[in-house]
Amino acid sequence: MKFLPVLLVAAASVVAHAQGAPTGGTRIYRCGNSYTNDAVEAQAKGCKPLEGGNITVVPGTRVQQAPPRSASALPGPSANPSPAPASGGSRVDSAEQRARDADARYILESELKKAESRRAELLREYNNGEPEKLGPETRNHQKYLDRVAELKAAISRSDADVAGIQRELSRLSASK
Repeated sequence: MKFLPVLLVAAASVVAHAQGAPTGGTRIYRCGNSYTNDAVEAQAKGCKPLEGGNITVVPGTRVQQAPPRSASALPGPSANPSPAPASGGSRVDSAEQRARDADARYILESELKKAESRRAELLREYNNGEPEKLGPETRNHQKYLDRVAELKAAISRSDADVAGIQRELSRLSASK
């Protein structure tokens, strides 16, 4: 019987110790987005003690920059594959610049062909505002109206794409 009070005091101290120090005797403090277990530093910065379980902080990784791409990596009719200049500020000789311009023109012309073919396909499907009804649209007129509206919006986007590519091509020819 005389060991019961000693046992109760020991159990209470173990529980108090476990609640007061969640990580095996060390308190963790949160200082904004960082954490510390240094009580002096935490008090100086006005950090708040954390209650509860363990904390794991994983530092982020650094982003690596990609090496600069050379003009010869672009597809096209370029017959003069030469590496890119070593620094971004150095000048490019006229032959290399002509090759880059030819590559840019080739790319823009191929994109223009794709955009024009897509536009022609949409116009053919749109059929002057009366496209053919598909299976479920014969029973549900709203589905048909929704598809017509989507086709109209896609045609206007396609028109804008074609106009933008033509603008870029005209800028390329004007800079010569």
